[in-house]
Amino acid sequence: MYLDKLSLINFKNIAQQEIAPCEGINCFVGDNGAGKTNFIDAFHYLSMGKSAFGMTDGQCVRTGESFFTLDGEYVTSEGRHEHIVCTFARGNGKVLKRNGKVYERLADHVGLIPVVIVAPSDTMLISDAADERRRYINGFISQIDREYLDALMRYNAVLAERNRFLKVSSDESMLEVYDAQLAAHGSKIHARRTAVIDELQPIVAEYYARLSLDRETVNLRYRSELNERPLSELLAEYRQRDIINQFTTTGVHRDDIVFTIGGMPLRKYGSQGQQKSFLIALKLAQYTIIAERRHERPVLLLDDVCDKLDEQRVEQLIRLVAGDGFGQIVITDCNEQRLRSLLDKAGCSYTLFRVENGGIEP
Repeated sequence: MYLDKLSLINFKNIAQQEIAPCEGINCFVGDNGAGKTNFIDAFHYLSMGKSAFGMTDGQCVRTGESFFTLDGEYVTSEGRHEHIVCTFARGNGKVLKRNGKVYERLADHVGLIPVVIVAPSDTMLISDAADERRRYINGFISQIDREYLDALMRYNAVLAERNRFLKVSSDESMLEVYDAQLAAHGSKIHARRTAVIDELQPIVAEYYARLSLDRETVNLRYRSELNERPLSELLAEYRQRDIINQFTTTGVHRDDIVFTIGGMPLRKYGSQGQQKSFLIALKLAQYTIIAERRHERPVLLLDDVCDKLDEQRVEQLIRLVAGDGFGQIVITDCNEQRLRSLLDKAGCSYTLFRVENGGIEP
């Protein structure tokens, strides 16, 4: 799968621009603040229907304007064409179209155009609270498993209803109804997360070893109360505690993923370079699994690729993604000479776009 043509209007600092990315490596270079990352986010928007950087739709409208439009023409590995258009207008909301037809639910688009992004903001997966890691694993699995996404949406809806109910009532018979629904959806979520994290572990370890030249060993594991007991039992046991606290204190919405290096917590004992290498290995492992499940290579987005990595690890990364296992790649860097040198050293062919003030220089 690759993006063959991209048109942007009023997206962030981009007034109007059309580009024709190549099927392989695409490089966006320019000074900080020029708008390189905005092109990365446009790719992500067309795949996931939202920003990769936590920005609202309104925040992505160019200053002084009332709407933005992203228009992408894709070609699949089988030669099929997909035309995706995402528009947002203040007061009218967001509309996502596939081949001219409006989606009834934005969630129905997730997974059609698979994407994996590596960005400096990924450090939040290590440094921030567990909800960042849950958000990551939910987004990942949702691209390869529609049943998981449906179960997650239903679980979150029931959870919100149960929490609202707990603030106004302690009726246990009604809580039992909510608990049965939470347990049904939660067990599916837990089982799928367990399977995917178990599958991720050896692939992450392999990619990390290649990036670090076997200097360290890394691990990840799934932390959940449901590893030991079913959610139905946990909800029944903690019901009185939930009534007192007026919110749901157990369930898959409180799970976490634990990252370690050399058997020690990565957050505390990993250097910046080690942490960045781990995150890249995690995303490349995600890429591998999505490609296998979807029989379609995702678009790989590498934002600020040299951030916090020594030259040796950057070279290893470039050599990895330049291999036959990867498809369309988008790379941003503020140093054109450095990026050219790395790509040339790896023997890569690539298309280069120079970005200035939200536009592509001739």
